Amino acid sequence: MSENSDFMEVLRVRGSGALDKKMGIEILEASPQKLVATMPVEGNTQPLGLLHGGANVVLAESLGSIGTQLHAGPDRKIVGVDINATHHKSATKGIVTAVATAISLGKTMCSYEVVITNDEGARTCTARITCLILAQR
Repeated sequence: MSENSDFMEVLRVRGSGALDKKMGIEILEASPQKLVATMPVEGNTQPLGLLHGGANVVLAESLGSIGTQLHAGPDRKIVGVDINATHHKSATKGIVTAVATAISLGKTMCSYEVVITNDEGARTCTARITCLILAQR
């Protein structure tokens, strides 16, 4: 099975998530080792017009969850158990791009580092997510 068909199977089984759709998250690349996605700043801001920090966390959690599901396979359930984020710089327009790189792909846990950058390529956020792989359904 190709990586793209694996990804499509994960989306079929798990869905892309209603929140991902509301946030405008678009997955550009997906494998257990590396995921890339974009998200618009517009519509995901806090009252001062800056990209909401929680939006960064949603983006990171989405990528970590999808990567873990790809690693675990479609017959396993996965849940996030830990996430943290450091916001380095604000984004006020355009899109942000997230690259999630696997730190550890284990039998029961997976961890990813997620680097989010703005249109100019400046790092705006660094997140780390760990997901638990549950027993087969």
